[in-house]
Amino acid sequence: MYQAPGPLDAPAAGHYLAALERRSRHLRDGVPSALYLLAWAVGVTLVGVLVGLALAKLASHQAIGRADTGVARWFAAHRTRDWSTATHLATVAAETLTITILAVLTFAGSALAWRRWREPMLVAAAVTGEVVIFVVITLLVDRPRPPVAQLDVAPPTSSFPSGHTAAAIALYGSWAVLAWQHARSASLRWLLTLLAVVVPIVVGLARIYRGMHYPTDVLAGAALGAAWLALSVRAVRLGVLHHALRAGRVERARVGPARGAAARGGRRWAPRYAGSPWSSTR
Repeated sequence: MYQAPGPLDAPAAGHYLAALERRSRHLRDGVPSALYLLAWAVGVTLVGVLVGLALAKLASHQAIGRADTGVARWFAAHRTRDWSTATHLATVAAETLTITILAVLTFAGSALAWRRWREPMLVAAAVTGEVVIFVVITLLVDRPRPPVAQLDVAPPTSSFPSGHTAAAIALYGSWAVLAWQHARSASLRWLLTLLAVVVPIVVGLARIYRGMHYPTDVLAGAALGAAWLALSVRAVRLGVLHHALRAGRVERARVGPARGAAARGGRRWAPRYAGSPWSSTR
């Protein structure tokens, strides 16, 4: 079922649905989701640019900047042939070509498997949005790479944030989301969840080891990927609710005992429509 954000009593749920329907009743399917993502993309980009400029311009000679450089130099001083090979393979898992191929295959596969827009659009929104935001941030921040020997050819983008880390979370995280929505096997769900956690961590450490990023670049990339994945999931659910409102399939459903003032009315309610926002057919 789809539930509006947070516990709502009946009046609040009604106001939520009425406001959404009033604002978007004349919009075509998908437009509210696109506007939602666009607004958040501007906000996330702005925050990313401000944080990146603070690290690049203000904190470079402060304690955080010295710690960043110290970690990069420590990894560079402890390089071995085996670790260099292993980190190269880890980096390949989040290279632009790898992410692009896997995203296209996931998009096509989910479209064929479920024959509707929401699963493929989740993958498309998560990966494409992350790339666009990353490119804008990195062009505006222009933070230099760590002052160590770099094992990869440096792309013409700044060190901040780590695009590899962000892309790994966006793509492999979307796999975990789809698994939890559709997979009947608990083992498969947990396997893809583990993959969504482990791959970004390994990729981030590999990027530091190879002299391509500071630790704060990797942390920023992880925050970007995780935030944008969550926003993409929410945008898809908004699109499902909008379609249900236009089709007249929204109903109220009892979701549990109320608290406080709502308890005097007997129950707490939240809007939903019959079926899951992921499993119901459009």
